[in-house]
Amino acid sequence: MSAETSSALAVMLLMILALQLSAAAATDAAPPDVPPPLNWVPPPPQNCSRMCGNVSVPYPFGVGPAGCYWPGLNLTCDTSGQGVARLLLGDGTLQVAEIFIGNSTVRVIRTGDIKVDAAGNGMFGGGFSNDGPYTLSPANELIVVGCNVYAILHEKQENMTMSGCASFCPNQILVSFFIEMGSHFRRQRSPDSKYCDNMGCCQAPLFPSVGDIPPLPGHLQLQWFGSSRMMDDEGPPRSVLVAEEGWFDQEYIYNGVMGFDGITTDGVPPPDYPKKEAMAVPVVLDWAIVVGQERTTRLECTGEEARNICKSSKSVCTTSFGGYICTCEDGYEGNPYLPDGCQDTNECESSSEDIQCYGECTNTQGSFECRCPLGTSGNHTLPNGCVELPKPAKTRNTGLAIGIGLGSGAAGILFILSVFFIIQKFNHEKARKLRRKFFELNRGQLLQQLVSQRADIAERMIISLDELEKATNNFDKSRELGGGGHGTVYKGILSDLHVVAIKKPKMVVQKEIDEFINEVAILSQVNHRNVVKLYGCCLETEVPMLVYEFVSNGTLYDHLYGASLSWNNRLRIANETAKSLAYLHSAVSIPIIHRDIKSVNILLDDTLTAKVADFGASRYIPMEKSGVTTMVQGTVGYLDPMYFYTSRLTEKSDVYSFGVILVELLTRKKPFSYMSPEGDSLVACFVALFAEGNLMHILDPCVIEEGGSEVEKVAMLAVTCVQLKAEDRPTMRQVEMTLEGLQTAKEHVPHGQFEYSEVAICSPSTNYDESNKEDSTQQYSIEEDCILSARYPR
Repeated sequence: MSAETSSALAVMLLMILALQLSAAAATDAAPPDVPPPLNWVPPPPQNCSRMCGNVSVPYPFGVGPAGCYWPGLNLTCDTSGQGVARLLLGDGTLQVAEIFIGNSTVRVIRTGDIKVDAAGNGMFGGGFSNDGPYTLSPANELIVVGCNVYAILHEKQENMTMSGCASFCPNQILVSFFIEMGSHFRRQRSPDSKYCDNMGCCQAPLFPSVGDIPPLPGHLQLQWFGSSRMMDDEGPPRSVLVAEEGWFDQEYIYNGVMGFDGITTDGVPPPDYPKKEAMAVPVVLDWAIVVGQERTTRLECTGEEARNICKSSKSVCTTSFGGYICTCEDGYEGNPYLPDGCQDTNECESSSEDIQCYGECTNTQGSFECRCPLGTSGNHTLPNGCVELPKPAKTRNTGLAIGIGLGSGAAGILFILSVFFIIQKFNHEKARKLRRKFFELNRGQLLQQLVSQRADIAERMIISLDELEKATNNFDKSRELGGGGHGTVYKGILSDLHVVAIKKPKMVVQKEIDEFINEVAILSQVNHRNVVKLYGCCLETEVPMLVYEFVSNGTLYDHLYGASLSWNNRLRIANETAKSLAYLHSAVSIPIIHRDIKSVNILLDDTLTAKVADFGASRYIPMEKSGVTTMVQGTVGYLDPMYFYTSRLTEKSDVYSFGVILVELLTRKKPFSYMSPEGDSLVACFVALFAEGNLMHILDPCVIEEGGSEVEKVAMLAVTCVQLKAEDRPTMRQVEMTLEGLQTAKEHVPHGQFEYSEVAICSPSTNYDESNKEDSTQQYSIEEDCILSARYPR
């Protein structure tokens, strides 16, 4: 072979090698705007920075070139300042304090509060985008500081309410007292371990997002009550914050935001006492893997996505708000986004209470095994449950040895049977004590006191847990009727063949247990065809359960906004609801105020017969009293303004809520989310249009077409029920008689008396059009409803 040929071959080999290296480099570092291929493996740590200052940077996050992180989860390590380097989110808008892979959250730091202009408007900021990987976690809360002011934080995409609360300083004297006695206020805590009690400041959790919409913070609206806006200069300095839940409950943080001095209860100022203008506020963000250009609600974890995103063979892929989340399987822990990232958990070395092994523990892949040691027998799940077996004595006599062996065997069997029966008895006694403990914790004694005059009711209405498990096939998921943030409702069939609905709360809260027992006591003594019938309750479990009749056709809310109801059905349902409330107010031995009348709490059966439900907030009113003073409870939009301001609960509070139901039936608009272009609530707008004679502009077209002359009479009744002063409202018996008269003697309006207008004076603006948001949770303060409604004649 010639020298020229050898040189040419060498050049060709070098070119081929260069092309292969280029291809390999392209494979190792996927471009940031497309998902990595299925066989892509993250670069080793030496090619990517996994630490910035004192913060660890686990994959899929990364600092460095493309390929060190999943697209969208890039971070920046800022080393330009003095001291420790800072880890910044994306393009550097927020500082990262800690990254959590297990629950897919990241804690970031914002500086200062939300800036609000003179009109009360502000933006949360933070660089969130609709197609980005970050959303605001429900583990945060809204904090408002100031006098007679309330704030509402709106969601960015759909302009729905994420949170809101109000802070009060009733008058100038109390403001001065609040300032002079500041050291006293900051040392007093409410029973829930919070310093804030709506005097000078308030706290509110973030509402969960609706449906598949990711919770992106956006517009902040700040408003003042009446003419008290100038109190900002004399009370605590106004400030609005979104922070991690629990951060504001620290005494020195509370003092700093409220403008007090830095002295804590022990008299020693903390070394890092914050200044409000430069205060480091922690915020928790949820994150997910976003594939493609934007999030989508039509997302499934197919095998391809699971292999491409969740690299560990022991990982599980789930979806969240249009993105993907990976977690390790049960029995494994680690980083599911890395090959072999999920490692087996050694349960034998774990201190978890779920690992009850008092014998020999052997760790296995994803689980563990527990047994009594050799030479012992018994129950290895109990302390001292493994008992040493007796050892037979040595003998040279074969017959004696056989006899001893047989005797020992019989003794061993007898011993095992004895241990078994002892354990059974022990478990039975333990279960009995546990049921008794739950009975006391679930306020069983309170139930006995509430129905002490009818002792047979308590015994008849207590249903065993075994009965409910049989009725629901051990609470099978296929028996679920629905549920929310507080619990789940199951359909079941009792042994007497009654079809029932079983209400099972998710968590134990003392206040909710009191409401639960209150509902049992009230419903057990109510017998009316338009009130949901209670069958009984179960107090033998950690979470008490309520058993009531199964109403098969959903709620008035579902029918009114799902498929429009006819006018005749609306009028009949209103009449039946009025009958049930009049019965509760005047026909029972001790009058009952429902306190939470709304369309969601009116159930409909197969014949669309109305049944009032959910008596958890109801109260007895002694015959000699006209009302009681109690903590304000109810639903925004339906709540009586006078009850809200005075905390004085009367029968007229139910009359106001029923009036709102009538307005809802006439307009088919949601009281808790409706807002006119002028800023009026549904009730205020309805009253104003009725006074002007322009009611047809807000009525439902179905009501205009079918209602006839009854419409104006029902509208007049609704306006009378929502009068601001309670004494100006009718009683529920008067309301029932009026509706009964309308139903028995109908007079049809001549054709053409009402003309439906496409342009509604009080219809929602484009930004607040609820027709495109069936699940809207937009809420407005009852104070605003009262203030706005006061402008119009009653």
